[in-house]
Amino acid sequence: MKFKTPQTLQQIASLLDVDFIGDKKFPILGINEIHVVKKGDIVFVDHPKYYDKALNSDATTILINKKVACPEGKALLISDDPFRDFNKITKHFNPFIASKVSIAKNAIIEEGTIIEPNVFIGNNVQIGTNCVIHPNVTIYDNTIIGNNCTIHANTVLGADAFYYKNRPTGFDKLISGGRVVLEDNVDLGASCTIDKGVTGDTTIKQGTKIDNQVHVGHDTVIGKKCLIASQTGIAGCVIIEDEVTIWGQVGTNSGITIGKGAVILGQTGVTKSVAGGKSYFGTPIEESREKLKQLAGLKRLLKEK
Repeated sequence: MKFKTPQTLQQIASLLDVDFIGDKKFPILGINEIHVVKKGDIVFVDHPKYYDKALNSDATTILINKKVACPEGKALLISDDPFRDFNKITKHFNPFIASKVSIAKNAIIEEGTIIEPNVFIGNNVQIGTNCVIHPNVTIYDNTIIGNNCTIHANTVLGADAFYYKNRPTGFDKLISGGRVVLEDNVDLGASCTIDKGVTGDTTIKQGTKIDNQVHVGHDTVIGKKCLIASQTGIAGCVIIEDEVTIWGQVGTNSGITIGKGAVILGQTGVTKSVAGGKSYFGTPIEESREKLKQLAGLKRLLKEK
């Protein structure tokens, strides 16, 4: 999530009421999670296990709960609760604005697009040309939809990420400040749920087709010309490369990559990253030929008994 105007280290420290290490005029351009940070971003870290990863990431400002040596060319914000303060930044620079109308006045809907009854379109949404948005679709704030897209009834674009911190008082939610982006010629079936990114974009690229009742988690990127069948559940921060086929009732772990042209057969649990150009089946996941050989062997053993 980029700020509309660049901030300084001192400005962010004052907002959070925390100490800082570095030049008070050190530039800060936005905030992001560790897997998508770039120069100019703040990243937060609140566990010693991940200190080195955060300090050595592309982020140039680290919101951290311990005074440590500051890497050259970077800055630190010292907080007793980085999770809380990361939320404070999100709320300050991207506050929730309640809607009073079904279609926001500042939404941009291009020529030839059909919006059927009972559709909700939030603030700053952009919808391209020649799209069809069917009844009861909900499109949250800041969503971007390209040209020639079809979205079927009851689909939701831009709900919050499923991301919580377990505290003694209960689960504390990490506030989502990202977006959903659909490129051109994307079709979504009925009752799909596409969660927005925590700080970045959940992206579905050009020409991908998704069946009914598919869930896509926060910050996931789905490549071009993918086919994803019904009741598939894709976790957050997954990368699905171009031309992947995923059949029904597949589930994935978070943070994995499915390579270009892979085929994931139905009811597979994608427990790890897999290479492209191959077919996979089962839980834990294996190449489908090997898995089917194992099942056939097991069947023979049972018969022999």
